[in-house]
Amino acid sequence: MNHPSRRRALGTLGGIAAAGLLPAPWVHAAQIFKIGYVAPQTGPLSVFAEPDPFTLEAIRKLVAGGIQSGGKNYAVEIIYKDSQSSAARAADVTGDLIMKDKVDIVVSGCTPETTNPVADQCELNGVPCVTNDTPWQPHFFGRGGDPKKGFEWTNHFFWGLEDIIGVFTGIWDKLPTNRTVGALWPNDPDGNAWGDAKMGFPAVAGAKKLKFVDPGRYQSPNDNFTSYISEFKKAGVEIVTGVVPPPDFGNFWAQCAQQGFKPKIVTVAKATEFPAAVQAFGPRSDGLSVEVWWSPQHPFKSSLTGQSAAELAAAYTKATGKPWNMTLGFKHSLFEVALAALKQSGGKGPEAIRDALRASDLDTIVGHVNFTRGPVPSVSKTPLAGGQWHKKGDGFDLVIVENSQAGMVPVGGELKPIA
Repeated sequence: MNHPSRRRALGTLGGIAAAGLLPAPWVHAAQIFKIGYVAPQTGPLSVFAEPDPFTLEAIRKLVAGGIQSGGKNYAVEIIYKDSQSSAARAADVTGDLIMKDKVDIVVSGCTPETTNPVADQCELNGVPCVTNDTPWQPHFFGRGGDPKKGFEWTNHFFWGLEDIIGVFTGIWDKLPTNRTVGALWPNDPDGNAWGDAKMGFPAVAGAKKLKFVDPGRYQSPNDNFTSYISEFKKAGVEIVTGVVPPPDFGNFWAQCAQQGFKPKIVTVAKATEFPAAVQAFGPRSDGLSVEVWWSPQHPFKSSLTGQSAAELAAAYTKATGKPWNMTLGFKHSLFEVALAALKQSGGKGPEAIRDALRASDLDTIVGHVNFTRGPVPSVSKTPLAGGQWHKKGDGFDLVIVENSQAGMVPVGGELKPIA
């Protein structure tokens, strides 16, 4: 389906070539749905895209014979673009997908640096879009969203700051500490939202009897955290939190050891969400804690394959030799939602796809997706638990230790202090 016009033209666009699935030869070229997919294949956020080759291969095999929409068979082409972990690049390649590849729908994830520019380009040009893997506040409010009406062309599903605050403070409640928390918040959409006095962690300090030590936003990438560590030591910090890219946290955590800073609890998002990153931090990864968006213990099934979360995780490990990671389920779910909308659209064009996407009411591998129920229009929430990395053999196992925000996810162990 090639769109004859867009609501507004883009300026000069960059882009890179990406191979897609060629339409089946028996399907007329006009009967094809094109899905654009933007992710950070390279750069500091590339760990978020680790499951992409596996996911794309599985989805391409699944739709190799086309999909039914409006009584007709449509081939499906997936065009994959690398954001290079750059917001500007994400906007450019999305522009290419819209203006050059003429995609019918765009999917994306991997933090606000990716989802926000991708969604903005789609909203600007009247192209249906679905994203996840960004807390909904940095995605929605970071794009200037109006809670009274939401967005017309773009939809998002993930958890929110209220959930991460509940999970992190729930973890911190499990061990005796002096309740003094050192904050590592970078100067980016996530860091600014998490550190926001009204919407972020500082807003709950009084109610949770926490004292936040916030030396200010740091510029990422950063290879020297000495001033932060000195301030944390001076203030008697026993808990460290933040939302930190893996390379930055690797520098911070190594310098903590060098400078004799030994907090009891370290709960940091982004950096400690992935087995590959945690393995790279070495023995001192034992005891790091983090939010868990998805795991083999989550009691959900794929609407495309019928696989349980545990079965999808096992299939990934069998195919790649790598441990599961929590982005795997969310990668798969992007295509669950997008393909369901394409099937429901009847092949009637972008408005029909938009309407079908907005009306999504789907049980997916990450939970139920419905964009009409809020917390704001065009956003759907997914459940969030908390976990801790425990040493297991030559690696580490992410054990669910906190489920106050997601009672359907069973707890698998107790939180232990960092050795």
